[in-house]
Amino acid sequence: PLLGTFGVTLIMLLVIGKPLASLQTNLTEGLNNLSGGSIVLLGIILGLMMAFDMGGPVNKVAYVFATGGLTAAAIAEGGSELTVMAVVMAAGMTPPLGLALATVIRKNLFTEAERENGKAAWILGASFITEGAIPFAAGDPLRVIPSIMLGSAVTGGLVAGFGSELAAPHGGIWVTPLIGGIPGYLFAIVIGTL
Repeated sequence: PLLGTFGVTLIMLLVIGKPLASLQTNLTEGLNNLSGGSIVLLGIILGLMMAFDMGGPVNKVAYVFATGGLTAAAIAEGGSELTVMAVVMAAGMTPPLGLALATVIRKNLFTEAERENGKAAWILGASFITEGAIPFAAGDPLRVIPSIMLGSAVTGGLVAGFGSELAAPHGGIWVTPLIGGIPGYLFAIVIGTL
């Protein structure tokens, strides 16, 4: 285990780390450049990023971009940063929720283990834990990943279009009292989940 840890650390530092850091820097710069434009387009792109790797580096760039905007000034002034946070949280909730719904509606298409994962995905999705979609994506990535990206993009665009706001960096549906524009926010999550 010690040699394995040392080996993986070296690979991360010498091989994977620099390209990954460069990718994250470029994605962040791209998001910053979009910030002055259409909030709906930004919402769609953030939604795509949230579902792309379900908790991986692209997802984390979108999340850090959103949480970086949660400053006291943004909260006090009700800035667009609060809409960005609402977009990211809603878009991160829809992948596990959509897959949980699929295991109920079309249960004959899923194994018993997948149906059990679907039960857990309800809670994970409601709690803004996008990683609840990973077991499904690992089993059928070519169908699952594009479909959850589409659902998250729709959710992100709708949340941005409705102008919903959120001042909490995490919590999912459990932080509903901190959401501004709750009807549009919940509607967007339902549509993206479907």
